[in-house]
Amino acid sequence: MITHIRAAMPSDAKACGHILYHAFEHIAGSHGFPPDFPSIEPALGLAEALISNPSVFGVVAEVDGQVVGSNFLSEGDTIRGVGPITVDPKAQGSGIGRRLMQAVVDRANGAAGIRLLQDAFNMRSYALYASLGFEVREPVLVMAGRPAGSPPADLVVRPMTERDLDACDALCTRVHDISRYHELTEAVRLLAPLVAERDGRITAYMTAPSFWIANHGVAESENDMQALILGAATTAASVSFLLPTRQKALLSWCLDQGLKAVKPMTLMTMGKYREPDRPYMPSVFY
Repeated sequence: MITHIRAAMPSDAKACGHILYHAFEHIAGSHGFPPDFPSIEPALGLAEALISNPSVFGVVAEVDGQVVGSNFLSEGDTIRGVGPITVDPKAQGSGIGRRLMQAVVDRANGAAGIRLLQDAFNMRSYALYASLGFEVREPVLVMAGRPAGSPPADLVVRPMTERDLDACDALCTRVHDISRYHELTEAVRLLAPLVAERDGRITAYMTAPSFWIANHGVAESENDMQALILGAATTAASVSFLLPTRQKALLSWCLDQGLKAVKPMTLMTMGKYREPDRPYMPSVFY
């Protein structure tokens, strides 16, 4: 099998979207978990959005002129975010995934750090990332549902605007020691991010309340994160996010509120990493 790795082009979006959907459906289904995408349309939309985004580096793998896999690297901020990486189930096990990963790792050479989220039940991807130098940092659960409680009266949950970007990024930097300003800007432009505000001061935010794949957030305290989640539930039929499970009290609160643990994932990093000391949610991009 002769595989050609090249830069992704707009004309690849449909093929990449189909592989994105079917690859994740295949691995999830084989382990008894629901697919990441409820239908093929969101996967097609995500592939198109990634390939058309100038701050995202995309690569595809071709065999005999046919796209059989893709990978992406978010480059808008200092820390690079890997994924999603997918290979057509019929072409898996032939080394294509390693070549796609090596392409983005080489591309990120010189960056402060690289991060990714992988399905914890996927031993093949875990072994690949570990062999390339990624370290395990956090066990994570996808949480989803509608919490039973109501947001407290002393806190306002509202849409994030451009005027909030500096305050949100300052909060992110306090928690993670890294800026995600570009990702926040993209969230305001493309998603439906929310902030929690107490006494006129932003104490928490999340970037995509009902779409865990793109939803990252931070908070000054557990109370602020809880209030944000409760407030988010008033704007959407369901909330979904990635929760590092070592945040034991927050995890217990989520379960008490009726949120469901959908599947396990693992946060892995290469390069700069400081363990957060306040509540946070990663996105699959990092």
